[in-house]
Amino acid sequence: MKMVLASKNQKKMKEMNEILSTMGVEVCLQADVGIDIDVEETGTTFEENSLLKAKAVMEASGLSAIADDSGLCVDALNGAPGVYSARYGGEGLDDTGRYKLLLANMPKGEARTAKFVSVITCCFPNGDVLTARGECPGTIAFAPMGEGGFGYDPVFFLPKLKKTFAQLTAEEKNAISHRGLALEAFQEKLEEYLK
Repeated sequence: MKMVLASKNQKKMKEMNEILSTMGVEVCLQADVGIDIDVEETGTTFEENSLLKAKAVMEASGLSAIADDSGLCVDALNGAPGVYSARYGGEGLDDTGRYKLLLANMPKGEARTAKFVSVITCCFPNGDVLTARGECPGTIAFAPMGEGGFGYDPVFFLPKLKKTFAQLTAEEKNAISHRGLALEAFQEKLEEYLK
């Protein structure tokens, strides 16, 4: 089964393919099926934004479309950046600029607890929708560590492993990450759906 990813993020596509390929699902980019749309994320929850993206790409491509809306929720920042994680600090910032801003905004003396959240939604051309959510708890590091991953990975610290997401191998990250857990739950729902 082929699914179009409602994102232009190749790293996200690679992560999804590593997990879903075991089920015979191939995830491709929009460009691979000749479409190029940017969906405005007007939702206030990960679920709403994930659905908006999957539905728009499914309608544009005529194929099953899968979307992931994910972000970092920091307790000391009242859940921010949350659904605005990719746009935190405005258009001019890249991944490094965003996590540096996050570190600068962390209140002194406050708990540094946080969680990564991922919601996967798949919209099928027949109107069916599957949704799954995954969460990974951690803390915000005092400084970036590691070269792997993307986004906030260098500052998202896992106390049990004593490493940031950026210090994990792809296999280690997929086994415990918010997206890995959401995809695992999605995989179970998809297996049931395809029976």
